[in-house]
Amino acid sequence: MDGLWLAALSGIVAAATLLIGAALAWFVDIPKTLVAGIMAFGAGTLISTLAFELVEEAADAGGLLPTTFGFLAGAVIYIVADWLVSRPPKPVATSPANIVARRSGARLAGGAGAAIAIGALIDGIPESIVMGLSVLEGGISIPIVAAIAISNFPEGLGSTAELKRSGSGGRSVALLWGGIALVTVVASVLGYVAFQSAPVSLIAVITTIAAGGLLAMICNTMIPEAFDEQRTLTGLWATLGFLGAFVLHEVAG
Repeated sequence: MDGLWLAALSGIVAAATLLIGAALAWFVDIPKTLVAGIMAFGAGTLISTLAFELVEEAADAGGLLPTTFGFLAGAVIYIVADWLVSRPPKPVATSPANIVARRSGARLAGGAGAAIAIGALIDGIPESIVMGLSVLEGGISIPIVAAIAISNFPEGLGSTAELKRSGSGGRSVALLWGGIALVTVVASVLGYVAFQSAPVSLIAVITTIAAGGLLAMICNTMIPEAFDEQRTLTGLWATLGFLGAFVLHEVAG
C-alpha cells in the first residue's frame, strides 16, 4: 500500500476512536462514575504516551533544546485556549431569540467538555503529523497509533459527556468531533507529505507541542474531573492506563 494511504489510515484509526467515544457518550446514558473512571484511565494512558512515544523520542532525535521549547509551547497554547473558553460569558439580553437559542441547545456550552475537546485538537494535530512521519520510517508505527487511538476514546467520551450535561446541542457536538476527526486525518497525511525532508529539530518541536498540550490538558481537566467523581479509585485507574500503554510500548517498540 502506498505510504500516503498508510498515513491516512493511521489518522482514520485515531479519529475513529474519538468518534466512537463521543457517540457512545451522546447516545448512551453512562453513569458519571464510569465516565470518571474511563477519563482517569485515559489520563494515565496519555501520560505514558507523551513520556515514551513523544518526549523521549523527540529528545533522542532532535535534542534537548527543541524538545524543551516545543513542550513548553504546547502547554502554553493549551492553557491560553482553555482560559479563553472558560472565561465567564458576557451578559446576554434575554430577547425571545436568545431564549429560543438557549432552549434549543444550538450553541456549544463551555466548561470541562469544551476544554477536553480543545486539548484533543491541540494535541491531535501534531500527534497526527507524528503518525504520518512514522510512515516515512518504515510503515505504520503500531505503538504510536495504538496509544493515540486508545487515549482518544476517553477524550471523546469524557468531553461529550460533559458537553451533553452542560446543554450543548447535538448538531454542535457532532460538528465539533467531525471537524476534529477530519483535521486528524488531514494532519496525518500532511505529516507524510510535507515533512519528508524536515530537520529533526523541527520534528522534535512539533512532537513535543503535542506532549505539552496533552500534559496541561490532563492536569487542568481530565484528572480533576475524574477525581470529583471517583476520589479514591482515580489514582488506580490512571496507574492502570499508564501501565497498559507502557507495556504496549515495550512489547511493540
